[in-house]
Amino acid sequence: MLKSKSKTIVLAITVTMMAVGLIIFPQESFDASKGGLNMWWTIVFPSLLPFLIFSELLISFGVVKFIGVILEPFMRPLFRVPGVGGFVWAMGLASGFPAGAKFTVRLRQEKQVTQIEAERLVCFTNSSNPLFLFVAVAVGFFHDPHLGIILALSHYLGNLCVGILMRFYGTKEEKGKVQTKRASKLPSFRQAFSQMHYNRLKETRPFGTLLGDAVLSSIQTLLMIGGFIILFSVVNRLLFHMNITSMLATGIGGILHIIHFPNSLSIPFISGMFEMTLGSKLTSSIENATLLQQTIMTSFILAFNGFSIQAQVASIIATTDIRFMPFFFARIAHGFLAAIFTVILWKPFYRGGTDDNGNANNDFPVNGITGDHAHSLYQNMLDLGPLVTLAFLMIYIILFAKRLMSDIS
Repeated sequence: MLKSKSKTIVLAITVTMMAVGLIIFPQESFDASKGGLNMWWTIVFPSLLPFLIFSELLISFGVVKFIGVILEPFMRPLFRVPGVGGFVWAMGLASGFPAGAKFTVRLRQEKQVTQIEAERLVCFTNSSNPLFLFVAVAVGFFHDPHLGIILALSHYLGNLCVGILMRFYGTKEEKGKVQTKRASKLPSFRQAFSQMHYNRLKETRPFGTLLGDAVLSSIQTLLMIGGFIILFSVVNRLLFHMNITSMLATGIGGILHIIHFPNSLSIPFISGMFEMTLGSKLTSSIENATLLQQTIMTSFILAFNGFSIQAQVASIIATTDIRFMPFFFARIAHGFLAAIFTVILWKPFYRGGTDDNGNANNDFPVNGITGDHAHSLYQNMLDLGPLVTLAFLMIYIILFAKRLMSDIS
């Protein structure tokens, strides 16, 4: 009872402080809201939507069942999750946050994974997509396309290690339940096709309805994501103007001093804990830190995800019995693992771009063909993203209105 009352008091005080902050800093809150909306409008929506729609269709047509049978001998021994987890892992890697959570929830709702398996799966199938790491962070923030390979390797290797570590999670709980042992034999394409065909036959909706449902579901998820991005952009700005960020940064600065990092990285770190895109951008602008230090900090921030994405995942899995705390602790582990991999991989993969102290030098140009193409792609995203978002929002309104009218009639 005391714990419950304490939680009520903390939540009430926090929300009240944010509300007061909105009143005291209206212009700053408005600017932060516009910044969050712009990021969702130009990058997040157009980059995530196609993956979400096609993934919904792949699940409906039974392709996921086919992949599950094929990948069962790999996923079960390594991660202790069913083969269908391979589909979630691949789509989470390709499309980015929080697609892994969305598809894990879908599998859990269809009873294709147990509660423990779903909690393992959601911990290592949520990651940044390559487009964001190579284009938005490496080129857009650091103006260095060669940095993308370090960020990507550190991020994905760290996530792989998290998945292996999570195979030991929930062992005691599983021992108390009856587990169906599945033999780790070579995959049977005939069995995989039979499972896919059977799943497709169970789906009675016509293709037009399936496609409409996939579009509606995907856009509803993206609207929720947009709301969280805007909310945490405002919260981050309010914390800064209310001097809460600087107070937290004082304690973080002491920790950074121990590992010989400049105190100036403390503000980007705190910002990144709330919103990883802002934290990565601020980290790239710190001038008295070496490029290696900036990359280590950025790797940790990207792996931790930020409370904004964690809140998105919590909202998605709340409709099931999947617990959030394993995911949260997995993000902390992913952060440290990604930072460690950055240090290990730095010299082998970025030797030509820095001196022995981790400072950037000009041994080879960063504005070569790779840099020009990456910068062009980033600019195209900024130019065409809003048009794609607007077009699909119009489609969403039309589909939603038709469904609403049909329900009324």
